Amino acid sequence: MILTTTPSVEGRKISRYCGIVTGEAILGANVFKDLFAGIRDIVGGRSATYERELQRARDIALAELEERARAAGANAVVGIDLDYEVLGQGNGMLMVSASGTAVVLE
Repeated sequence: MILTTTPSVEGRKISRYCGIVTGEAILGANVFKDLFAGIRDIVGGRSATYERELQRARDIALAELEERARAAGANAVVGIDLDYEVLGQGNGMLMVSASGTAVVLE
């Protein structure tokens, strides 16, 4: 399965459009992760914990998008857009959504 943010795949012709597909992931932030990330922010540097959670959420959203594209009979998804939001009381939830157009490439 080819996943791309571009509207086409160079050298390949789109023979059929299968529709828009999406994938979402919503993850909660753990209190201890928040504490250690806060300490890291105070002393400077990157928060590896949040970076890992963000990567995990992105991987889940893209895997779900790919699964839905495959179920629609596609072999690629073009025009993928990734969106990130913070949700919930106290902004304790991270949401990553991925959307794109499922297509069949020749």
